[in-house]
Amino acid sequence: MKNELLTKIEKHLRDIYGEVRSEDLQQFEQLIADWSEKESTTPSAPTERNVYLITYGDSIYEKGKPTLPTLNQFLQEEVGGSITDVHLLPMFPYTSDDGFSVTDYRRIHSDLGEWGDIRSFSEDYRLMFDFVANHMSKSSEWFQKYLQDDPAYTNYFIPEQEAFDTNEVVRPRTSPLFHEYQGDNEKKTAWTTFSEDQVDVNFKHLPVLVEMTDILLSYAHQGGTSIRLDAIGFIWKESGTTSIHLPQAHAIIQLWNTIINAFQPNTQIITETNVPHKENISYFGNGTDEANMVYQFTLPPLVLYSFMKHDAAKLTEWAKTISKVSDQATYFNFLASHDGIGMRPTEGILEEEEKDELVAQVKANGGEVSYKNNPDGSQSVYELNINYSEALKNKGEDVTEQDEIDKMLAAHSILLSFIGVPAIYYHSLLGSKNDREGMQKSGIPRRINREKLELESIREQLHNDSRRAGIFNGLKKIIAIRQEGGAFSPYAEQEVIEMDSRIFALKRLNVETGEEVFFAVNTSREAVTIDVPFKGENLLEDNTVESDVTLPKYGFIWLKKV
Repeated sequence: MKNELLTKIEKHLRDIYGEVRSEDLQQFEQLIADWSEKESTTPSAPTERNVYLITYGDSIYEKGKPTLPTLNQFLQEEVGGSITDVHLLPMFPYTSDDGFSVTDYRRIHSDLGEWGDIRSFSEDYRLMFDFVANHMSKSSEWFQKYLQDDPAYTNYFIPEQEAFDTNEVVRPRTSPLFHEYQGDNEKKTAWTTFSEDQVDVNFKHLPVLVEMTDILLSYAHQGGTSIRLDAIGFIWKESGTTSIHLPQAHAIIQLWNTIINAFQPNTQIITETNVPHKENISYFGNGTDEANMVYQFTLPPLVLYSFMKHDAAKLTEWAKTISKVSDQATYFNFLASHDGIGMRPTEGILEEEEKDELVAQVKANGGEVSYKNNPDGSQSVYELNINYSEALKNKGEDVTEQDEIDKMLAAHSILLSFIGVPAIYYHSLLGSKNDREGMQKSGIPRRINREKLELESIREQLHNDSRRAGIFNGLKKIIAIRQEGGAFSPYAEQEVIEMDSRIFALKRLNVETGEEVFFAVNTSREAVTIDVPFKGENLLEDNTVESDVTLPKYGFIWLKKV
């Protein structure tokens, strides 16, 4: 196996670097030898039972205690098996951006706990680790050694160079692309895609790739059954290009796919690229050789738009382009996350006026809007910063608490029905609202949806706050139903059905088991009667439907063919 693996690695390195020196290959040969001595496992592949929770390691806390055990305790006692996989956003020491400016990839942040807490957590839930591979904190040991002119780190970062043409660079920030830092002997510059504190590492320098590959393998061996590659599209820079989605970036993920599968088969590599849909799905590669899942970034804004307009036509039109990828690759579906609702994925789907309507609704509901620079010097909307349940509210229409609950459950019925694996953000599961105070105190728009919750307080609210309880218990109920349906396998077929424009509908078919489910949701405030495609068992109400069914406002149905 070793020789076969090294042959594959050599091919990947040629795709990345063009030529491979024997000493370059030897670095990987040593890496493989080191990891071959460690025990490997094979996680099970995702099924219809897998539902991810997106959360910070300190989202639920008790004062004076490490937060990872507290989070684990809360999930076991309150959430149970509704969630199978927990995506822990960066759990490492950091200096800014709520974890995404890592100072040390190999240590757990002391406030969260230690690696022993991760191992204990992984015995109760499958874990998804966040690998912030594109950049790291300016306070990291690596960057400090770069500033100190340590020869081992001279090429670990990317200085500004007159010969390097950056005019076409695409990035999601309006801050300078390069920043200046005071070194021990002179001032130095470095490429900073996201901020002055987040310095991009240089994958053109092979020792960086070797080190990052070693870190990736360590995550897979320490309980990471899924690994999210943050901002992975930016990891390769070339003069005169956009420096995003370049072939070398894809080749690096393919290298990692090969190596992970050699040691920890079925570990899910998940790419995060908040970009237009066609660019996003390019990270599937040929369906077997790159990402196991890609973030389905187009889903959140289109679901929001459908409920805002009470019209699912745009969602239906786009969804017709989505189909099964392979038996090894599928979509990572979500509606909300620690970031805002990305707007770049709507390019070519929503008109500018339609995007403006979303922006207006978000602002009316207490949210904020973030912008990005374009190569031509203009700016455009990058993301909407708001809690998803608050984004869904139509002023003057959704006036009751039950409206908010029903609309949130209806939106998530799409998430739970769509081909792929569903992921639910912790503030969505817990029925939270905008944290405007946290946003205003920090001056960071994304903090509107990142509030930390004290354990006993959130427990009490889940039992006594009717809005929180309605969303929380409602989601747990429909998740439990979904988890028993083989037609919801991440790899089952999907067919989108055109009906009344107020209705979003599809069929899911598991070819292996023959199980078929029809799903329809009413995005409007009016009852809508629809014809069903077959006689079936109504999984939500435990009755049989033969011909037509009336969906109330924000109502939905799962009909299992009999």
